[in-house]
Amino acid sequence: MKRSTYIDRLARVPMFRALPKKDLTLIARHSDSVSVPAGRELTTEGTTGYEFFFIASGTATVKRKKRKVATLKAGDYFGELALLADVPRNATVVADTDMELYVVDRRQFSALVRDVPEIAVKLLKGLALRLSEADTARI
Repeated sequence: MKRSTYIDRLARVPMFRALPKKDLTLIARHSDSVSVPAGRELTTEGTTGYEFFFIASGTATVKRKKRKVATLKAGDYFGELALLADVPRNATVVADTDMELYVVDRRQFSALVRDVPEIAVKLLKGLALRLSEADTARI
């Protein structure tokens, strides 16, 4: 994929929408664009994770203990816990359709947060929302 197309796609990801082109260029430099076919397992519950995923297109199913708990779509992201803490994956994610993903590994993530600190703030907000939703669901 051409770099300009990649940056244009990143600009449509909600987490990145407000970022200037300079920051989008840095994100593109610190991530890889990957195409995956429908049916591909992207993460496996209980295993060690080393990457974080942003969905550019397509959908995926999130399962915990083999039960569907969510559907992810373009603009969603997952796998950030693997980069923020050394914990096993808490879900299995499987591509429902062919997908275009942006993948950031631990080394790239450290450089990305250093170069674009707004990413860390947005990730923390997203984690706080997920934690709040999980707490509410338990009550």
